[in-house]
Amino acid sequence: MDFMSRVAPELRAGLLGLEVIQLPEDLMRARTNADLNASQVDQTSDAVQIVNEYIQGSDGDELQLRIYTPVRENTQERPALLWIHGGGMILGSPEGDDPLCTDFAIRADCIVVSPNYRLAPEHPYPAGLEDCYSTLQWMSEEAEARGIDLKRIAVGGASAGGGLAVALTLLTRDRKGPELCFQLPLYPMLDHRNGTSSSYEMTHPSIWNRAHNVAAWKMYLGHQFNIEVPVYASPSLATDLTGLPPAYICVGELDLFRDEILEYVSRLSRAGVKVEFHLYPGCYHASEHVAPEAESSQLIRTEYIERLAQALKREPERATSDF
Repeated sequence: MDFMSRVAPELRAGLLGLEVIQLPEDLMRARTNADLNASQVDQTSDAVQIVNEYIQGSDGDELQLRIYTPVRENTQERPALLWIHGGGMILGSPEGDDPLCTDFAIRADCIVVSPNYRLAPEHPYPAGLEDCYSTLQWMSEEAEARGIDLKRIAVGGASAGGGLAVALTLLTRDRKGPELCFQLPLYPMLDHRNGTSSSYEMTHPSIWNRAHNVAAWKMYLGHQFNIEVPVYASPSLATDLTGLPPAYICVGELDLFRDEILEYVSRLSRAGVKVEFHLYPGCYHASEHVAPEAESSQLIRTEYIERLAQALKREPERATSDF
């Protein structure tokens, strides 16, 4: 059965409007088009204030943080989400996720911080991941000033951003960094080896396919691609998954990351990590963004936003007794 016949009917039309690219040849064109698309998105919301702030990253470089804060007054500390944009580690920007981060901020009544992390190949691993860790440290250090509840900080991302989110949970655990209460890696990019059945299966030119993924991993890892790859670069290599925060993970049935994610979810569960997983039939990589009006897309998006809101909800204080 060919790929298109397996795609849910409501999602097929969306594929026709996607740009077909070859990597690495078309990287600069893809970046330009991604930036153009982001600039055309309606970024305004009366309910959320969006500002850019700049901090010093781990290498002394300036790091842009895009911060989304609910306008509604709140007398209590708010939870926070460190959101990492996707793009194969090689393209994309926080601005491209403005509508999604705005929804996160409104529905979960949380502060969202999204770093404009350095991209490969100009800045291979570990530059992007270290930028994400610097962001998490900043959120922890600025918690009191920003009204952030230190016990309710989550990390999430989609695709490459999801892979960086998973890597960040491992890195933060091992460095004994700021505590994370939840992780939301959506169809994460986890394994540089590209050896699963679904990696070979998804070759349609309009989606994020095997050729794109192989090229992106080579750009991200640089000279390390053919030597021992660190687990923080390719999280599927991690053997110890204990002590990680609870997770919500989803992926489409027709996503090339399907099998590596299935394996990772199984290992998380075996390691005692609480994990909720959803496999969506007939859906391809990031289909909820490609065809946002489709019923399945609205279900997927609503579900992961609601799971975040539930995870960040303040637990009721226990009653105390004088006896």
